Amino acid sequence: MGKFIPLSIPNFEGNERKYVDQAVDEGWVSTGGAFINTLEANMTEFLEANGVAACQSGTAALHLSLIECGITPDDMVIVPTLTFIAAVNPVRYQFAEPVFMDCDDSLCLDPVKLKRFCEEECHIEEDGNRVKLIHNGTRKHVKALVVVHVFGNMADMEAIMDIADKYGLYVIEDATEALGTYYTEGKYAGKYAGTIGHFGAYSFNGNKIITTGGGGAVTASSKEKVDHIRYLSTQAKDDPHYYIHNEVGYNYRMTNVQAAIGVAQLEELDEFILRKNSNYEYYKELLKDNENCILLPFRDGVSSNKWFYSIFVNENVKEFITSLEDKGVQSRAIWGLIHEQVPYRNCIAYQIEKAKYYSEHIVNIPCSTNLSKEDIEYVSECLKLGRIYA
Repeated sequence: MGKFIPLSIPNFEGNERKYVDQAVDEGWVSTGGAFINTLEANMTEFLEANGVAACQSGTAALHLSLIECGITPDDMVIVPTLTFIAAVNPVRYQFAEPVFMDCDDSLCLDPVKLKRFCEEECHIEEDGNRVKLIHNGTRKHVKALVVVHVFGNMADMEAIMDIADKYGLYVIEDATEALGTYYTEGKYAGKYAGTIGHFGAYSFNGNKIITTGGGGAVTASSKEKVDHIRYLSTQAKDDPHYYIHNEVGYNYRMTNVQAAIGVAQLEELDEFILRKNSNYEYYKELLKDNENCILLPFRDGVSSNKWFYSIFVNENVKEFITSLEDKGVQSRAIWGLIHEQVPYRNCIAYQIEKAKYYSEHIVNIPCSTNLSKEDIEYVSECLKLGRIYA
C-alpha cells in the first residue's frame, strides 16, 4: 500500500496506558472511580470554570444542558444550520422546535442575523422579572440558543451574549471542537470557549484534540447547576445505598476507564495545541500562493486550538476529495446543512445564505497532532493544482 495520511487520528504518547492499567488493576472500570473525579477537577482548573461534570458524549452534554435550561415542547431553540447534526438533535430529544440560523465568515453563527430575527420575527413579553422572547408566527417561547465554535474558531460571543441578555435567552456553547480556545482581546479576554455562556459542552470523541474514546463534559454558570447535571447523568440517584430517585435521570455518566485516558490526554493538551498551531502555520506558508486552495483564517483576538484546518476550493468538492484520496490524502467535506436534512425540512430556517455557499466549497485537510513536516509538505503539494489528476 502507498502513502496514506489520515484526516485526524488520536495521539497516545503520554500516560494513557499507565492510567488505564491502574483503573483495571483497581477494578474501577465502570461509572465510578477516582479518575472521573480527577478529570473533572483538572478540567475545572484548566478552564477556570465553576465546575465540570464528565459525561458519556458531547451529545449527552448538550442534552443535559437543554434539560437544565428547562426546555419543553412549547419552546424554540435557535441553532446553526452549518454544524454537525449532534448539535441540534438534543433539541428534539426535548420535543422542542429548532430555528436554524445562518453563519458568518468564521463559519460560526451570525450575530447580525440573530439580532434581526429577534427584532423582526419575535416580540418581547414580560413574565415576572424575566423577559420572554415570543415567536410571532408560532407563539412559542424562544428560550435558548446553541452556539457552535466551529473547527476551534470562536464565535462572536460579545455580540451574541449582548443579544441573549437583551432577550432573555439561555446560551449553550457547543465547544466540542474548541477545547483550549480562548479570547485574547475584548470583554472576554482570557475566557475559554464553553465558559462564557450559561452552559458549555465538550466532546472527547476519537477525532477531537483530546479523546477518551467516547465521552464528553459540561460546564455551567454555577457550581450548583454542574452538580445537578452530574446528578441527572447518573440516573438521578438520591441515596448512595438505596435506590431512591426523585427526578428522571439518564445513563450519561463517563466510565472510569475513559476518564483514565482523559486525564492522560489533558496532560498533553497544551502540547497538542502548540502542534496544531505550528502545523497550521506551516500549511499557511506552503499554501500562501495557491489560488486554488485558500486556507481559512481564524478569528482575530482569539487563541484557537486550531482543531481542524479548512480550505476553500472553487471546484467540485466531491471530485476534489476523491482526487486527494487517490493520492493517499484523507479529507472531508463540511457538513450537509441541517435544515435540509429529512427530520428538519419543515423547521424555520432564517435567511440562510453564507452557510449554503460555504457548504459547497469547504474541505478539511489532515490535521493530526502527529503530522510530520514531510506529511504537510506532501499534502500541500497535492493541493497545489487544485483538482489532482492521476
